Amino acid sequence: QVQLVESGGGLVQAGGSLRLACAASGSVTSINTMGWYRQTPGKQRELVAAITDGGSTNYADSVKGRFTASRDNAKNTVSLQMNSLKPEDTAVYYCYVNLWVSGLNYWYWGKGTLVTVSS
Repeated sequence: QVQLVESGGGLVQAGGSLRLACAASGSVTSINTMGWYRQTPGKQRELVAAITDGGSTNYADSVKGRFTASRDNAKNTVSLQMNSLKPEDTAVYYCYVNLWVSGLNYWYWGKGTLVTVSS
């Protein structure tokens, strides 16, 4: 089992910045990808940013150039620096990890942290 604890959400004005952080604990060996999804009411959860254990990143087109994901493999943490925030970035942001154990792939999710961007 893996437990994820997120922090850093809140209310910010458009154009502002926030930094989300997520710490993984438990059976955290063999983590492959860590990252963030977000979800708004009535919509599917969408990928925001993903970062592999080798440091490769993948971003949603809507956040490229504004958001930056980073990861500390030694501490099993992942962060998301969000700059130039827009009202449409308002969502609940979920941290996730993807890992392999004995040939099986697992996903774990945090409880989510709310980001509200006011116009």
